Amino acid sequence: MAEKPEAVQVLYCSVCSLPAEYCEFGPHFEKCKPWLIKNAPQIYPNLLTETNEKEADKVSSQLQSVGLSSGETSSSKEEVKRLPGGKIKNKDKQEVVIEKVVRNKRKCIIIVKGLDLFGIKLSDASKRLGKKFATGASVVKGPTEKEQIDVQGDISYDIVEFITDTWPAVPESAIYFIEDGKKVAAA
Repeated sequence: MAEKPEAVQVLYCSVCSLPAEYCEFGPHFEKCKPWLIKNAPQIYPNLLTETNEKEADKVSSQLQSVGLSSGETSSSKEEVKRLPGGKIKNKDKQEVVIEKVVRNKRKCIIIVKGLDLFGIKLSDASKRLGKKFATGASVVKGPTEKEQIDVQGDISYDIVEFITDTWPAVPESAIYFIEDGKKVAAA
């Protein structure tokens, strides 16, 4: 007669309650990683190498904060932001970009980008622009998924003076126009 098969012992994760082999497909994989490293290192051997690399990054960042870096300066380190996966993203420069878009050969729309980088609420700014220039002004999402202000009418050169007078945190040297696809300083 055939032997009865024995029951298989399955190791379940105490964080997400899935089998350890399926933790990476669960909703809490980042929370599961410390538990997996401790209890099931044979299933995910690449987690051990990731933790060693992270520890090395922590040590190097601590050395840089103390001032014992080997080649990089701390000012360039401030502008670098790490995204998930270790990708590096530069911080946005604090600048206001004003762009004029013509539609129907007569109507103009002025697009103001970057006021939010100076700590200005875009909804308040659009209300003030609309009242000052007696036009329609609204906050919309641009093609890069960042919010911007659309102002109806050709007020591109009057708007620079209004921005610098209304919000002193925005210097005139940080305001640029986009003319013919080139970025030109407003000053």
